[in-house]
Amino acid sequence: MRRIMNRRVVHTRGGLPADVLTVIEEPEPTAPERGQVLIRTTAFTVHPGDLQAIEAYPGQAAQPVPAGVEATGVVEAIGPGTRVAPGVDVGGRVTVFPQPGAWSQWIVAEAEVVVAVPDELSDEVAAQMLANPLTAVMLRREAQEHLAFGYDGFLVQTAAGSSVGRLVTGVSQFHNLALVNVVRSDRGAAELRKRFPDVPVVATEHAGWADEVRKAAGGHPVSVAFDPIGGQLAECLMDLLAPGGKLVSYGLIAEEPLSVHASTLLNKSLTLRGKNIGRWLSEVSAEGRASDVATAKRIALKLKDQFDVAATYGLGELANAVEHAVRPGKVGLVLVRPW
Repeated sequence: MRRIMNRRVVHTRGGLPADVLTVIEEPEPTAPERGQVLIRTTAFTVHPGDLQAIEAYPGQAAQPVPAGVEATGVVEAIGPGTRVAPGVDVGGRVTVFPQPGAWSQWIVAEAEVVVAVPDELSDEVAAQMLANPLTAVMLRREAQEHLAFGYDGFLVQTAAGSSVGRLVTGVSQFHNLALVNVVRSDRGAAELRKRFPDVPVVATEHAGWADEVRKAAGGHPVSVAFDPIGGQLAECLMDLLAPGGKLVSYGLIAEEPLSVHASTLLNKSLTLRGKNIGRWLSEVSAEGRASDVATAKRIALKLKDQFDVAATYGLGELANAVEHAVRPGKVGLVLVRPW
């Protein structure tokens, strides 16, 4: 009998993902052990953060390093005596996160990261059901820690047309939180207005965009700013923040460093916070993570129309998928079908 092979994506060094990522073949995983779930992957998304981690990987690896942290698929087997989340059954659809090596045809996952997918969600949404919604939950929690936010204070977010940005907007609308969105271009602003006609949008291609933000806030203080870009744009956000304001940085798209004079922090009593999904994993209790995952599911169900897919590729087209994932102006995440 011919042995079924498992194809998975790995790298052995840091560098440009299109250059260092490769697809290898190995035997299909054996039956899962206690505490494990065997999943046949149906789709995974190429998160920009995944690619940044590959570029930043230090040195040369002794063994191939598995790529990816989120995927969706079908449960093939559950290890003996394994406790699983409600709805996780053999033959059922699930999503895993965080799962190192998620970019694979078969995944042997720890049961605690396996989450059942609601029937109402397509594979396209299920493949991005956790990481981005959990990021939105994490950011909202950061905003609500600010005393003025939710009363008279406004939230401003950059990269508002991104996958995370659209979810933050949807969550803010649901909770009636005052928000001004910031994007790069008029084209992006027009697209976002179609999705969220009641939320003001400002494009940074205009020289006076910061004044447009202040006008959109109607004289209310800008209490909190979310920014996944960094560099000069983040510096402009600090100028926009009211005294006592908070800048939450959750990405590093810009190559230049964020430069701030101590007087800016001292005179305005600003708070700078760095957050990423890895911090959520280490800072939130098991009970808190379960609650947040339930919230992420509700976000996916409520805002499923905001989970755009920019394009779908096969595993043999990985280099094209990686290139597309970082292409300026794309809307939605890039999806890979591994079979």
